[in-house]
Amino acid sequence: MMRLSGIDWIAIVLVIIGGLNWGLVGIFDFNLVTAIFGDMSSLSRVIYALVGLSALVLIYTTSKMRGGNGMM
Repeated sequence: MMRLSGIDWIAIVLVIIGGLNWGLVGIFDFNLVTAIFGDMSSLSRVIYALVGLSALVLIYTTSKMRGGNGMM
């Protein structure tokens, strides 16, 4: 069984945070990132970019866990 690295765990946390934020946007029309850091401020953009990169890391990690064929 493959062990998750520190990067994998950071990616998991960021993707969960991103998913919760999208849930808030969809259900309550409330964007937590915007509320905390401002509407498309530099920091907001960095957070959105990190969440997106984290999703790519998890796609790669998942493909490695499934045998490397890239198919889920």
